[in-house]
Amino acid sequence: MRPLFLLCLAAVSLNAAETLDQVRARMDAAANAFQSLTADVRKVTYTAVIRDTQTEEGTFTLKKVKAGDLRVRMEIVKPNVKSIALSRNKYEMYLPNIKTVQEFDLGKYRSLVDQFLLLGFGTPTRELLKSYDMKVLGAETMDGKATTKIELVPKSASVREHLKRVEMWIPSNDGNPIQQKFFQPSGDFFLSAYTGVKVNPPVKDADLSLNLPKGTKREFPQK
Repeated sequence: MRPLFLLCLAAVSLNAAETLDQVRARMDAAANAFQSLTADVRKVTYTAVIRDTQTEEGTFTLKKVKAGDLRVRMEIVKPNVKSIALSRNKYEMYLPNIKTVQEFDLGKYRSLVDQFLLLGFGTPTRELLKSYDMKVLGAETMDGKATTKIELVPKSASVREHLKRVEMWIPSNDGNPIQQKFFQPSGDFFLSAYTGVKVNPPVKDADLSLNLPKGTKREFPQK
């Protein structure tokens, strides 16, 4: 057998995609151990109607407060500084340039918020499969890391009105995604890519709240 053919065969073997059962097993092992996560994050938002792409960079902190209850805080440093805190019931965004925090009540959108928070971190795949059809799209190298790319499609028609499908990149040495891409029916999408990931670092509940200076104005845009 020719050496070149052997090298090609080895490359195909190394890059072969996992089966769904294989990637699920790794995701479940990570979910069972998951408590918290910190990372650098790059967020890309694409608006189809105007063909506009916006990119933001910052840090990302997430903690499982209890089963089914994740809290998120993001500190965006580029291109404009802002802080974001997210829970099942509330979304807050602090804009330091105008010393204002905008608060949104997510109560009536809780089922949709839960769908987003459900994805990727600390959730066993048996729970994901209650709400999504899942399949493997293939093997892909992301930032020099071997990953398996999977797709999730919401089973609920009401959820599909807001979220068409989700793609996630699961690294071969971990079950937590290093990239997530959310597609909307309008053609818009937003993508979150994580680097410098640390799983289960110490995160206090206070680390998930916004640090608002005295005199900060609070607005309620929904009202």
